[in-house]
Amino acid sequence: CVFIVMRLGSFLWGLIVSSPSHNTNNSDPAHSGFAPIGQSSTSTRTSSTSSNKTSTTINMTELPRWDLSPRFGFSTPFDPKIDDFMAETSSQAKAFKEIYENHLDTKLLNAILEYQAISIRRSTVSSYLHLSYDVDLNNDALKKRKGEISERMAAEHGDFLSWFELDLASLEDALLTAQLEKTDTSSSAEEKNLAFFQSYIEEVRRQKPHNLEKSVERALTVRSPYVGTRPLVGFFVKELSLLTFHLPNQAETDDEVNMEVLLSRMTSSGDATYRAECLKNLNEGLGNHIVRVSALSLSAVAGSWSVENKERGYKALRSRRNLDNNCPDEVVQSLLDGVKSAGVPLCKRYYDLKKRILKSTQGLEKFTWSDRNAPIDIPKGEGGSSGNEEKKEEEMISWDEAVKMVERGYRKFSPRMAGMFMDMVREKRIDVPAIDGKRGGAYCAGVVPGIGPFQLLNFDGSKRDVATLAHESGHGCHDILAYGQGHLQYHPPLTLAETASIFGEMIVFRDLLDVASSKGERLTLLMSKVDDVINSVVRQCSFDRFEELAHGARDKGELVASELDEFWMQAMKEYYGTPGEDSPFDAYDNVSHLWAYVPHFHSVPFYVYSYAFADLVVGTLYRSFQTNPDGFEGRLLELLSAGGTKDFVEALEPFGLEPQNPSFWADALEAHLGGLVSEAEALAAELGYA
Repeated sequence: CVFIVMRLGSFLWGLIVSSPSHNTNNSDPAHSGFAPIGQSSTSTRTSSTSSNKTSTTINMTELPRWDLSPRFGFSTPFDPKIDDFMAETSSQAKAFKEIYENHLDTKLLNAILEYQAISIRRSTVSSYLHLSYDVDLNNDALKKRKGEISERMAAEHGDFLSWFELDLASLEDALLTAQLEKTDTSSSAEEKNLAFFQSYIEEVRRQKPHNLEKSVERALTVRSPYVGTRPLVGFFVKELSLLTFHLPNQAETDDEVNMEVLLSRMTSSGDATYRAECLKNLNEGLGNHIVRVSALSLSAVAGSWSVENKERGYKALRSRRNLDNNCPDEVVQSLLDGVKSAGVPLCKRYYDLKKRILKSTQGLEKFTWSDRNAPIDIPKGEGGSSGNEEKKEEEMISWDEAVKMVERGYRKFSPRMAGMFMDMVREKRIDVPAIDGKRGGAYCAGVVPGIGPFQLLNFDGSKRDVATLAHESGHGCHDILAYGQGHLQYHPPLTLAETASIFGEMIVFRDLLDVASSKGERLTLLMSKVDDVINSVVRQCSFDRFEELAHGARDKGELVASELDEFWMQAMKEYYGTPGEDSPFDAYDNVSHLWAYVPHFHSVPFYVYSYAFADLVVGTLYRSFQTNPDGFEGRLLELLSAGGTKDFVEALEPFGLEPQNPSFWADALEAHLGGLVSEAEALAAELGYA
């Protein structure tokens, strides 16, 4: 089962500031560099701010849980039906090999249809077990059950299924063309013909230069549950889920909180001292032992990546990921170069502005890393602030109110997507509460057409949690729209997977900016939006640079925590400058270990650039919408409905965008991020913050 874990802040503007009392800043963990993937928490959560006062209690036991059984047909993960279902699937897989191996030259369509049917059955079981385990991480019996099924599936795939895509990739062009030419184009949508699967066929055949011998591929598949990176990454995830922290000003007898809550409190606090203490607790907590576990896991991942690259003949460090994304190496390098040349100066320019405003509104004495995502609360009047105003607690948002906010925001852009969202809520496809033994963070699992999607959240009543709900729901809508492409083709490439949610964010953000009641409110919105863009563009490219440094050093021996600390600091200085020299930051206190809990480094190496890709593409899409709004919603929904059947060039062509052009990224940064920064600077000057 593959879960695309996407947690960029999304749709957040307006969804959480539709009324004057609901302001926000985008502090999504994966987006901002804070990316927990496991957690342990209490069943009832109380909001806590810089003064540690109680505001609102979120009763976790009353929040909705997803209901898997009606969709999957299994009562529990230990249901004997699963074993019967797996036995039948194994028989089908064995028959598939006997019937179709060495016969793809004449039976390709039937083979693909049968392969898809078997893949759906396998994904159904694996998805059900993964989803069940992710809300019950402390259940050792379930962990053992999931592992046992995974081992059976690996052996089954190696023995009966792994041959198929290898043979399809190697099928002679003439034999493939002959079958395509026989395609009956008059077939109905339900009667899939070979041409319908053209995108899948092309995707498989792109891998041909990097495939190994059948016997080697089989051996790798069968061994995967036992050896390699999977056990280490799994251990890292479990250890991270057990971490808890004290909040600043919290009594020693009070329950500790998980990483999600600590980060939420830090990024929502208007007190610089409180924020700094939160970051200190986080960094020290990671340094106790997680850095060693994370270093061991990352070293294994980097070593495996290096060996695979060499054995399979990938020409560059990121080529393997780029091929999966159907994105040429040259385009990705242009993106990274553009962010470095145009994004970094804009980033520093913005933080100079934010530093001045925080000094004025919060009495900030030193601008540090913990202030990077600090909320900006401009006074109601048009002018500045002495910094002596009472710091207000963040209001906690109920689940029902969060649902209303997201529905309202979606409906402003697309009533159809709003309807999909409400269906997910009503059909109990969202596991909401932050409770003990549940996987941290958030994701949307597409599963298979007809069963998915399902969302996992850790809702704590914060504004960020509303943003996360909106974002994951965007992915759910994307899945639903793309299911018509079939199980083998509905997954969009990562370069396009963020389109629905981030575009919705832009629509609502601009609408709110237009109706802002004061210049102060308008500046608050602008600053939060720039935080969001920098976190998903510049920040993610700094992550990519850290990975580059770590993977580059792996050939010289096992990676150790102290070495990775140094790489982390190097990447920070390259993208944010050196304090006291060329950086707006006065110090980088308590940041050395923050690399240790970013999940992407372990589960999807060199994945993070796709966030920057998506945000800049959506920025240019929005400009296209501004200049040519007629029919735009239809074109965008058509893009989403294509799933994985179009690469990024073909998908964006109807909008007049050319991301394959080397100048596209720098131009997009200047127009998108540069335009927002300029708006914020001009408004700040009017309000006396220049």
